[in-house]
Amino acid sequence: MSPATYRRTTVSCFVGIFVQAVVTNLTAILFIPLMGLYDLQYGQLGILVGVNFTAQVSADILFSGAIDRFGYRRIILPASLAAAFGLILFALTPWLFPGREFTGMLIATVIFSFAAGLHEILLSPIVAAIPGNDTGPAMSLMHSFYAWGQVLTIILTTLFLFLFPYSAWPVIVLVWALVPILDFIMFAGAPFPDVIAVEHRQTMKDLLFKPYYLVALVAIFAGAGAEIVMNQWASTFAEKALMLPKLTGDLLGMCLFAVMIGVGRMLYGAFGSKINMHHVLVGGSVLAAILYVTVALAPVNAISLVACSFCGLAVALLWPGTLVVCSERYPLAGAWMFAILAAAGDIGAAIAPWLTGQTVERALRSELGSRMASWLQVTTEQGAIRLGILVATIFPLIAVAAHLILTRMDRMDRKKMSN
Repeated sequence: MSPATYRRTTVSCFVGIFVQAVVTNLTAILFIPLMGLYDLQYGQLGILVGVNFTAQVSADILFSGAIDRFGYRRIILPASLAAAFGLILFALTPWLFPGREFTGMLIATVIFSFAAGLHEILLSPIVAAIPGNDTGPAMSLMHSFYAWGQVLTIILTTLFLFLFPYSAWPVIVLVWALVPILDFIMFAGAPFPDVIAVEHRQTMKDLLFKPYYLVALVAIFAGAGAEIVMNQWASTFAEKALMLPKLTGDLLGMCLFAVMIGVGRMLYGAFGSKINMHHVLVGGSVLAAILYVTVALAPVNAISLVACSFCGLAVALLWPGTLVVCSERYPLAGAWMFAILAAAGDIGAAIAPWLTGQTVERALRSELGSRMASWLQVTTEQGAIRLGILVATIFPLIAVAAHLILTRMDRMDRKKMSN
């Protein structure tokens, strides 16, 4: 079959990664309404975010071998329904769990986050397995829909909360629940590529301790960290460190960052067949490290804001690009390879923002934070945030080292093959 036969499957994968974006970003946007309406504390909201990533990592690990055994259809269809059910349950918590809203939200978060984790480990191998696909551009184009999903989730949810009272928040959550329902309908009528037969498949034991794959795990860990830190701190940085109004900070911070990620992935989707992915990954990592330092140390606020936005372009391919180079090197590995890579990425996405937050908290109470603020001639809080961003530069730097090693390994193997 040609790729045209799987056009509905491809579009379904695009909708599926849009579902991931909704599930991952929606709760953070609802923080303020939930705190005001149900007397939730920052710690509880932090638990919801932590549970979100933990559930996704759990799905990555628990189902890493199940996909090759049961096939794509038997897992993606229930996963789409579970994502919809989780969002609906989240919206109905004021009525189903009166006085215990946080408990209901926690249960709902586990459900829709686990479903998102299943999407994460299913969508990439489905796209990679479609016969005749140019894997790199196809994977990049699919992952661009995560960025567009994030942008739309932020804009539409923020506008809804601006136009309607906070008590109406369940309505917008129910609207977003329609997306995984649409995904279920799309996948239900779509053909699926075959999983790799057991007799041809590389086992986890064969691959897990190969140097190239181990370095790739480090690369996606660091690349995810570099993406998520700037993503999660962009709005806070724009509002607190650059003194912009919250709505402006959201749109010029997190939103513009996500737009640049989407642009980067779409550009590679359009022209990627002519470009060496290893070169893109090394260049993107280097640029990200430079932009992190610029965001943290630039004396002019406008320069920091521009650097923050363009960091989205730099990190755009650090996650999907690592999946691409691994799928090209190990075409017979099966879906479990993507699942383990996704788990490494999710761990990086959890650890990097935590480390940044801890740095900011400590800097607020330390002499180093005061010196940073004095040197940059900003407030102590602004200096602490800038120091947190500066420390987080370690993640794009690790990505640079990892991708240089992967590039060298790939070049040496090609030389051996040519000889």
